[in-house]
Amino acid sequence: MTTAAKGPLEGMKVIELAHIMAGPVCGMMLADMGADVIKVEKPEGDDSRRFLPPDINGESAAYMMMNRNKRGIVLDLKSDDGKAVLRRMLETADVVIENYRMGTMEKLGLGYEDLRKTNPGLIYCEISGFGRSGPYATRGGFDLIAQGMSGLMSITGEGPGRPPVKSGAPVTDITAGILAALGCVSAYARKLQTGEGQKVDTSLFEAGITHTYWQSAIAFATGLAPGPLGSAHPLNAPYQAFRTADGWITVGAANQRNWERMLAVIGAEELAKDDRFSSNHARMQNLAALEDILNGYFSRQSSADWLERLEAAGVPAGPVFDVAEMHRDPQTLFREMVVETEHPKAGPVKAIGLPIKFSETPGRVTRPAPLLGEHTREVLLEAGYDDGAVDDMFGSGAVRSSAVA
Repeated sequence: MTTAAKGPLEGMKVIELAHIMAGPVCGMMLADMGADVIKVEKPEGDDSRRFLPPDINGESAAYMMMNRNKRGIVLDLKSDDGKAVLRRMLETADVVIENYRMGTMEKLGLGYEDLRKTNPGLIYCEISGFGRSGPYATRGGFDLIAQGMSGLMSITGEGPGRPPVKSGAPVTDITAGILAALGCVSAYARKLQTGEGQKVDTSLFEAGITHTYWQSAIAFATGLAPGPLGSAHPLNAPYQAFRTADGWITVGAANQRNWERMLAVIGAEELAKDDRFSSNHARMQNLAALEDILNGYFSRQSSADWLERLEAAGVPAGPVFDVAEMHRDPQTLFREMVVETEHPKAGPVKAIGLPIKFSETPGRVTRPAPLLGEHTREVLLEAGYDDGAVDDMFGSGAVRSSAVA
């Protein structure tokens, strides 16, 4: 259960000084791909430990989701000994991940310019609300704020004139973590060639902007900002959800061949001759009318009936699952996107698996999220401290553990 994952990043040492989501997503991705990720928590622990409910036997489900495959220690960075321990750990680290407010690490004497003096190969990954430069660099950032400012909330929702809607998932937090992991891996590839580290800087704001590629293309080309279209696509139709007799399905019949195949399936071949729908451009111009007509056809039969017929005809289509249904889907399970670890307090805990598959060096989820400070002694001994020195630091409060010290 506690064996390190043998993935493509085996040998990479990562110190995670990050909390809640974006930074922990980055650390989780690296850990799942084989890096040794040591999560450093403040004495009261990552704030997500207190995201309750839901819990499993008293342990935060949110914390356990984001922090599997990591070892955990507690350092009091307000103490000189706590900062000294972290500096020693960072002397041999490949990557450090932090998502504190701008200037916090520098005040602690742990900024990039300080650390690179003793570890020129250090990759210093900063994840923030708006990036470490520019007029908003000092602002704090949250997913909700980033979704609003990046334009995402203006293109999400049922249609024009309705209230702004954020994505149900914290997409800027998650995407920022993935972008940061990509940045760390890219910088690590260069380090393996040159021995040199560098700063990696990304933000929730930029993560949100990356999700507007299609809508930005429209705005750049036309000078007009597109608005929300419900489940529809801004460039192709029909490509959206339709109501059936017992629920909803999604249908991707945007290109001309699939459009004609779909019409044959639903028995609406006459629409192929309707000038309003004869081309993708025409369908986009008359999208509201097209939606009304197609909903009328799809509402005549069940989702299962339509999906069987559409699949047989080669038209891309699928059900609209809730999250629990997605967890049970055979493709989800076959692709190991639901995994399980054995937590010392919570017991069996399920989590989302690694979405990248490697043929020769597969990543694995082998370790549950750590108890608060579970690996403090283990990590300090690896850093070169002896048991006596570790005991002294436990006594002073510089390091802590709610597990057996």
